[in-house]
Amino acid sequence: MLEIKPCNTYHAVCTGKELLRGTDGKTTFKVYFLDIVGRREPARTVWAQCGMCEEDFLARLAKAEGVQGVGFVTAFPHVTKVFRFGPEVETNLNVRGWWTRDLRPLNLLRGEDYVEFACLAEALIAADEFQFWAEAESVPAYLEKWSNFAGHAIRRRDKLARWWNVGRAGKA
Repeated sequence: MLEIKPCNTYHAVCTGKELLRGTDGKTTFKVYFLDIVGRREPARTVWAQCGMCEEDFLARLAKAEGVQGVGFVTAFPHVTKVFRFGPEVETNLNVRGWWTRDLRPLNLLRGEDYVEFACLAEALIAADEFQFWAEAESVPAYLEKWSNFAGHAIRRRDKLARWWNVGRAGKA
């Protein structure tokens, strides 16, 4: 039986945007710095309170193994995901995760062999970025456009639990 776990509050805001260029002269990622505000441990989820410098993070990320290609990055103080347009099929968007603080690989495999794709902020940014990619005539044209994502919150963080655990007739 599917077990529904409690979920933290979620209100993501974009606090900055930077372009990350690799040393190979081709690798380029748009980096979106994101906070989750309103949680109990802001030092874990808010850039201004986490003790890390965004510029230092970018320098470390540029040297991280596997950060190669073209795409975008969602960088929270606790989790970073690199989304790149697949080198094997560029109409696909591939994702890989790291723990932000030390850039250790983050396994995105979840229960029942599902893979985590995105939180709300990442999904909304990914929708914009994929549209930019589809419409662009070239990589430089793609790199010129940035998502306008400023922030968004999830109104109810328990609707799945209420639906699953209380009732399935749409009343929960």
